[in-house]
Amino acid sequence: MASADLELCYLTATEALARFRARTLSPLELLDALIARSEDINPQLNALTYTFYERARDQAKKAGAKYQSSDGRPRALEGIPVAIKDFHPVKGEITTFGSKIFENHRPEYTAPTVDRMLKAGAIMHQRTTSPEFAYSGATHSPLWGITPNPWNLEYTSGGSSGGAAAAVASGMTTIADGTDGGGSIRIPASACGIVGYKPPFGRNPLDRDHPLETILHYGPMTRSVADAALMQNVMSGPHPEDICTLPNRVRLPEDYDGIEGWKIAYSPDLGYVEIDPEVKRNTESAVAKFESLGCTVDRVELDWNWGVLDCWMTWWEGLFAAVAGEFLPRWRYEMDPYVVRLLENGLGHSAARLYSCNTFRGEMWRALQPILKRYDVLICPTLAVPAVKADHDDADPDYRINGKRIQAYVGWVLTHGFNLVSQCPVMSVPTGHAANGVPTGMQIVARPFDDHRVFQAATAFEAAAPWRGKRPDI
Repeated sequence: MASADLELCYLTATEALARFRARTLSPLELLDALIARSEDINPQLNALTYTFYERARDQAKKAGAKYQSSDGRPRALEGIPVAIKDFHPVKGEITTFGSKIFENHRPEYTAPTVDRMLKAGAIMHQRTTSPEFAYSGATHSPLWGITPNPWNLEYTSGGSSGGAAAAVASGMTTIADGTDGGGSIRIPASACGIVGYKPPFGRNPLDRDHPLETILHYGPMTRSVADAALMQNVMSGPHPEDICTLPNRVRLPEDYDGIEGWKIAYSPDLGYVEIDPEVKRNTESAVAKFESLGCTVDRVELDWNWGVLDCWMTWWEGLFAAVAGEFLPRWRYEMDPYVVRLLENGLGHSAARLYSCNTFRGEMWRALQPILKRYDVLICPTLAVPAVKADHDDADPDYRINGKRIQAYVGWVLTHGFNLVSQCPVMSVPTGHAANGVPTGMQIVARPFDDHRVFQAATAFEAAAPWRGKRPDI
């Protein structure tokens, strides 16, 4: 594709909107560039399930007319192409959840955050891949197959919002959405070198299939922090169908003051995770960037342990059993074997065991709270390795990091603990690349419901260590 068209594919939403308003770019021109890019590279990435290009072109023409008219009144996301995860219900459109069970399923409603983006003028031109029922940190499913990493096809794009991250990182879409129940936004954001935000519980409404689920979050996946704020301002706020949505809506600006004088806590491993040397090196480079901005960065000891993984696994298995356990007798041999394992384990959990997770979550918060009280934010790696292989076996009994045997399913991520203390907002931002070309990422964690502090720190870091200059060679 022409270099000029490729440049359009890597515009941020914020940049595209500015050009729409200035009438130097039309929504249709942007969309056509993204479509051409997608048709060129998706055969390699397998990041998309369904496309809606002709309908999207009609919508882009209508959006363009609003920018041309003196009284057109463009909406917040008018004309911006958005890729919607094939886990998020869209009324009347096939939503498979990555499963053969739902191969022809057409929901009767649209997830609230998706509905808000579409009503704000965003154009859904693609659906993105997810592992079955969004279960894995690597995107592969019985229905859609493997979605590799655009930076190195031998590695995973992450999961469960791996298709979304791959599409954003490779210039197939301007923005995308994701869900995060154990890191499913932040894991692929880190692996693909983009921004992924897990808002605090209650900030963004959930869908009807996961009511009151405290570990699950809808959120943005973007190329810039400003775009994440743009999406978040549309997605967030109270919703009549979700009793847990917070009554006070937080509005995030595009720009923030600097962070000179901030105190930042740095945990290299959350107290228990084995970390790959390249991840450690890039995270420490990020620490140095914060110090160059006038921040004091202190290494802290967080008293977490592998009980975090056990607690999250128990909760996750229980959630799976509640949502999909009924399908096990009929569909066992059509499902991902690890999903079958999760369902069987979850169906065996007692109510008492599940409730005991809340006691442990309280203990986790008592360890984290003093740190967040003393410091403006906590930073740590997003993943323990840049990424696992594209065909990663979640049940591998001999998966190792630094020669040490590690639980293969989620032992290589540092994300799921923050789903257990879910009121804390967390963003993953890029920190560099490993020798294999795969990006690495860092989590920025703030006090409960303090979205602004995460975005302020991330904005300052992005300015000091910009990541958009490098693109995957695909």
